This record gives sequence, C-alpha cells and structure tokens, in this order.
Amino acid sequence: MNQNMGRLIRYILIIHKLSGPEKYVSVDSLISYLNLQMEIRGYEIGISQRTLQRDMKDILSMFELEIKNYRGHGYYIAERPIDNDVRYEELLTNFDLLTSLNQESQTAGFIIPEHHRPKGNDSIPILIKAIKDCSVLKFDYRLVRKDDKVISKTVKPHFLKESLGLWYLLALDENNNLRLYAIDRISNILILDECFKRDDSIDPDNLFRHSYGIWDDPNIPIEEVELSYSPLDGKFIKTMPLHSSQEILVDNDEEFRIRLHIRITNDFVMALLARSTSLTVIRPLSLLKRINEIYRNALKRNEL
Repeated sequence: MNQNMGRLIRYILIIHKLSGPEKYVSVDSLISYLNLQMEIRGYEIGISQRTLQRDMKDILSMFELEIKNYRGHGYYIAERPIDNDVRYEELLTNFDLLTSLNQESQTAGFIIPEHHRPKGNDSIPILIKAIKDCSVLKFDYRLVRKDDKVISKTVKPHFLKESLGLWYLLALDENNNLRLYAIDRISNILILDECFKRDDSIDPDNLFRHSYGIWDDPNIPIEEVELSYSPLDGKFIKTMPLHSSQEILVDNDEEFRIRLHIRITNDFVMALLARSTSLTVIRPLSLLKRINEIYRNALKRNEL
C-alpha cells in the first residue's frame, strides 16, 4: 500500500493516542497501539522505536506539535499551538482512516469498505507540508467541465477542506484570488523553492458558513428557505441536518418542517433532490420554480 499514506496515518494515530485521556503513554503501549491499528488497516507492522522517533520529528515539522518523553512515565504532547496553520484537529476529526483499509486485511470479512473511494488522498502529505512551510506549489489540474482539459497551476496553498467525502485545496492563484482545487484532479505536484507570506486575513470558518458543500459564490444572496417533509424523512434530516442554520419549525405526526438561511447553489439543489420524495418547497418561490423545472425536464427525458 502507498507508503506516503501509511506515514500520514501513523502521524494521525500518534496524535490521536496522545490526545486521549491518558496523560502519558509508554513507548511499549504506543508501539503496540500503532502496530495493531496499522495491521487493521492492512499495512505492514513492526514499527520500531527508531521509526517512532522519526515520526515524531515529522509531526513537529508538519503539525508544530512537540512530543516529549517524560522518563518513567511516557510520551506526551508538550506544546500544542492554539491556532495551528494546518488545523490538525479538523484533519484528525474529518480524515476517515477506514479509507485505507486493504481488501486483504484481516478485517476484510467484517468491514465493507466503500468501493468508489475518491482518488487523490495520497497527495495529502505533500500538500500539508507545502501549507506548513508556506511553499509555492505547481501542479497540473484537470478541468472536468472543459472536456478534461489539463492546465498548469502555480498557487499559494493555505488550507485543506473536506466536503462530502472529497478533499479540496484552498489556495491563492496566480492573481491572488482564492480558489478551490479538488485534490482528485491534481497531478504532478511540485513544491517550488519559493516561499510566500501567508494571508492570515482568510477566515476559513466563515468562507462556507452560508453554503452547502464547497460551492461558495458571494454574488449569490443568502436567502431564507423553508422546506416541508414527511415525518419519516424528517427523522433522517434531524440526524443529518442539511445545514448548520437548520431550524425545526414543525415536528409532528403529519409534517416535518425546517427553515434555513443559505445560498441556493447547485450543490444545495442537488442535496434537496437527493431526498425529494416527500419534499415540498414552501419558500422562496425561485427555489420552487427551479425544482419544478428540473422535475419537468426529467419527466420529458424519462417519458414512457
């Protein structure tokens, strides 16, 4: 299996273990934990103390997390930056380690991995390094909406974002415009011998606050959206809200109704269509017309 991905998984596992309830983790306990977790994911085991020391140096370089050994007690995270550039907590929360499961793993008979796993995750380690070091990146990028035309991009990487199971690079392009690049469409990555000054005015938490997924266009207004569903569909929407602004207005045996404040993008419309059996658009009228047009065109294409 890919060695770069294996190293990244080890880094995350080490951070995860040392961020747990135990104040200190012994060398033997940490190595045992890593060997078990890597074996579960289908990687070769036999992690040595030398490998562990090398990983901790890489973690310091990549995540700015200094790991020390308190003699007689064990390892602990000595210094944890409040505002880490690569936001390792989000990476730790969002990165699905199960995507690294090997079909030949001992767990293959018990866990069913996703068959259409997204490509490009192998690029995550080199992208994190470039973000951390403020290094300019050059890569080829495939434009799926332009017949898969490949163009060369030179960018200043700032953040990684996960959305709907896919990873994206948030970077400033050649004109210093903030752009999103789907990692699965990136290839031939080069870290250039050129550094840039990071733009700390970029607030990643606010960039997508009013959008669904990764499509954010400030020219699209934020609107009040009111939707009605059947009580059954409502149970699923309560479990997996459509948006952080979701507010429940009605929840009874006859109807489940919610209100959102969101930009009505294509991604949002597609999300509505994915659970539209009982959907009724209350407002705005523009969204109702848009959904109606999609249904009418679909009926024409699928006419019996």
